Amino acid sequence: MARSKCGKFLFKKLPDGLLDKTRVICTICKAEFKYHRSSSSLAYHLRAKHPTESTSTGPRQSTLQEYGACGRITKNVREKVTNSLVVWIAKNCRPVSIVEDDGLREVIRAASGDVCYNLPSRGTIVSRLHTLYGDQRAQQSSKLVQVRNVALTGDHWTSVNNDNYLGVMAHFIDNDWTMQSFALTVSKTEERHYAEACADHFLNVANEWKIKDKVTTLGTDSARNMVAAARLLPFEHMPCMAHILQRTVTVSLNDSAFERALAKCRKIVGHFKHSPANAQELKAQQAAHGHQTEPLVQDVPTRWNSTLEMIKRIQRNKFGLTTILTQQNSKVTMLTDQELDRLQKLEELLEPCRYVTELLGGERYVSCSMVLPALCHLFRIMEPSDDNPVYVLRFKKIFTTDLAQRRDSSNLTWLKIATALDPRFKDLKCLSKDERREVWASVHDLLMSETDAHQPSAQTTEEPSPKKSKMSICLLGSPDSDTEEEEDAIDCCLNLYKAEPKIDIGECPLQWWLKREGAHARLAPIARKYLSTPATTVPCERLFSLSARYRPYTLLPGRCIGGCPLLHWVNGLNAEELFPYGD
Repeated sequence: MARSKCGKFLFKKLPDGLLDKTRVICTICKAEFKYHRSSSSLAYHLRAKHPTESTSTGPRQSTLQEYGACGRITKNVREKVTNSLVVWIAKNCRPVSIVEDDGLREVIRAASGDVCYNLPSRGTIVSRLHTLYGDQRAQQSSKLVQVRNVALTGDHWTSVNNDNYLGVMAHFIDNDWTMQSFALTVSKTEERHYAEACADHFLNVANEWKIKDKVTTLGTDSARNMVAAARLLPFEHMPCMAHILQRTVTVSLNDSAFERALAKCRKIVGHFKHSPANAQELKAQQAAHGHQTEPLVQDVPTRWNSTLEMIKRIQRNKFGLTTILTQQNSKVTMLTDQELDRLQKLEELLEPCRYVTELLGGERYVSCSMVLPALCHLFRIMEPSDDNPVYVLRFKKIFTTDLAQRRDSSNLTWLKIATALDPRFKDLKCLSKDERREVWASVHDLLMSETDAHQPSAQTTEEPSPKKSKMSICLLGSPDSDTEEEEDAIDCCLNLYKAEPKIDIGECPLQWWLKREGAHARLAPIARKYLSTPATTVPCERLFSLSARYRPYTLLPGRCIGGCPLLHWVNGLNAEELFPYGD
């Protein structure tokens, strides 16, 4: 029997197994009643014959208020959800208007079980974003207050909407000998990028963060306006070594015998990039040969290592490309064996350049001290060999000549001192013997300057010092004796550092300094200053790549373009770390 709408009655079951929904039977006294979709008579029977059963409250449908109250989330959970939304919007550059999305509201309702949950308003999100920005900025400012030296990197970028932006990052080594770097600003610029305007922009950023007196170097690319702007600033200029290296590669390729083969590569790539049907045939050929499915890559002069990647992919897919172009009887012809062999030699020449570019582009480890050893490695690879073809010898000659000129125009003094203060390269084998002596003389002068800067200034006190007798003056000796003692102390300091064994290239120089800071107390501040300078402006390039990946929503007007620098600050942090006061 099936239960009727009244809980104590069942529909009558007929002999054939069907239910008679016009007759019901009381489950208590087995009495039979007619049923016409009204439970009034059934309820009367319960009250008259079974009063104890009629007073019991059976199952009933909950009201909307009661149903909502059963799954309501607590205030603390609601705060966590709101804070998580704020962090999500900041991290992934979502528009603030996303809190008006009905779909997002339904997702949170289903996840929380609260059918009455409503998303916070746009005003609440904007207010929390301002709070988050202020808190994070205060934390970054407190880090800058605790350090003596800060290195800056800066770059300009033009968006797809043809808007100009300036990105500036700070780099330093903290008291625990950990490399730190974070964005200071990504601000929109309206002026033309003349040298004076660029210099003013960098100065304004340094003044805004109150680090003008702490800035040691400014890293930029080698554009003429940036180089001219650096001359107007009171900071050391550090040209981006990645830009220098890639510019040398471009110059070497433009005046080499590889250009004809590269031109054919570009036509082949265009044939498959501009036709979905051809691209699909290439995928089928890659699957048939057991290769990884990958598109071809077109080289772009401003995209680093793109020529190398284009060559690699054509080499990996040469059999499939040959089959497709032969079957299509296309005007685009496949590379000959001689041209493929030539490209193989070019790949061997460009691969070390790619490695050095990526090696110097890090921001979480010391890179400035690796520049000269890395360039020395490239010069060694580009040395002519007897079995080199003429076109390879020509490429090597152009490459080494151009790179040597650009190397000499960089900030060599800073790079040499940084190399000497890195325990991995302090033997300075990448320099000549005369240059080594000059470097250690420069470090000696820096130690003298550091000592003079920490000596108390000679100011007159209220109480005049007592006059010394002639005999005491004679016995104390001349002031030059103090200078000689200081010279001896500095020489001892340098000799002690030189006597330290060189560490392996895979070890961290900052950990070495952390353990031996006490033994080299005079040299440690100088090492912290010089090793904190990055070798490239790649960190700033990554800022703009981050902005290009997401649409450049302005979360905080004038402060946070494209989620930067707030996006850079909150990267890797969760809502509990960013809003500890929300629990």
